[in-house]
Amino acid sequence: MTGAAAITGIGLVTPCDVGTEGSWNGLLSGKSTASRDPALAGMPVDFSCQVPGLDAGSRLTPRLALRLDRFTQMALVAGREAVADARLDPLVWDGGRVAVVIGVGTASFDRLESEVVKLSSNRVRAVSPLLIPRSIPNMAAGEVALDLHARGPSLATSTACASGATALGTALMLLRTGVCDVAVAGGAESVCNRVSSAGFSQLGALSSRVHDPAGASRPFDAERDGFVLAEGAALLVLERPAHARARGARVHALLAGYGATCDAHHPTAPPSDGRGAAAAMRAALADALLSTDDIDHINTHGTSTPLNDAAEYRAIRSVFTEPPAVTANKGTWGHAIGAAGAIEAAVTALSLEHQTIPPTANHTTRDPAFDLDVVTQEPRPTRLRAALSNSFGFGGHNAVLVLTTA
Repeated sequence: MTGAAAITGIGLVTPCDVGTEGSWNGLLSGKSTASRDPALAGMPVDFSCQVPGLDAGSRLTPRLALRLDRFTQMALVAGREAVADARLDPLVWDGGRVAVVIGVGTASFDRLESEVVKLSSNRVRAVSPLLIPRSIPNMAAGEVALDLHARGPSLATSTACASGATALGTALMLLRTGVCDVAVAGGAESVCNRVSSAGFSQLGALSSRVHDPAGASRPFDAERDGFVLAEGAALLVLERPAHARARGARVHALLAGYGATCDAHHPTAPPSDGRGAAAAMRAALADALLSTDDIDHINTHGTSTPLNDAAEYRAIRSVFTEPPAVTANKGTWGHAIGAAGAIEAAVTALSLEHQTIPPTANHTTRDPAFDLDVVTQEPRPTRLRAALSNSFGFGGHNAVLVLTTA
């Protein structure tokens, strides 16, 4: 079953800004948002890309800010912006025909450490009763559905760093099957906390450029040494094109295809030839009924890790005889894990809408092993008809989206 979904609403919360316009403009500046993180003081890697001015107490309510961990707070803020952008009103829509699908790559570790300290000191009765409901990954979808009065299918996808893209692909399939008329889908995550920093640092996945946080995330650059912890959320409103046309909705872009594969190779490392990622790209193209000749741009996964960037490069080269221009948003705002794929899909939709490819921050020293047209320094205005958005995750999960102009 094929068919595109119209993207009629976009909500973004990123380390550039709370809001789509500020996030897009910040990305176009080509500057990194990484900085020393007070919450990570004393950790071996003490910097991250943090969302500025989230202030959930005023954007939501003090009660919600207390009840929800940061990933769900950001999901609610992004969801409200996306629905407003789509000019839909949750108070009057048929909520039974609205689905919510949100990807989260980990359980929330925001306030886990303090609760575990209570437990380890035998203060069991002091453990917060909110520990479970505010940290389990499906609560972003559950709380957004509650907030938007969406009573259709409500799902959480968890495919590590591909979770947000997987959520959008899942929403596309729900729309194709006709079980909903509107889907609010994307991803949300915060790994700007001590537990995540310790875990990813011990795994050797983080950049150790502690002397230069702003220069740490360097996708496809010869001096890359790991990714930078980040946070954010992106939710998109998807509708079948006929549904969007019937109500006169503005369409940012079309989500035309989705490909998902698994490497079945290693728990945390991709095969060096990127064959699983390449298979996902081919599957997404077939699903969109397009060929490589139709693709003018790739928004890469581009984590800035030596191994993953090399595998993605080989995957791209195995699919495309002459790869189109690529960019990597993580140079600007680091790696928001489960949110990353949705944020990058939203950016790809904006690139198609504005006919502009954002630059890759910190890509200053070309890696001679990569023969790629990486957009750097400044935004590149260009004709764009269709683009890929790549996302890959631990567990060998690969999710690729194809987007086209409206």
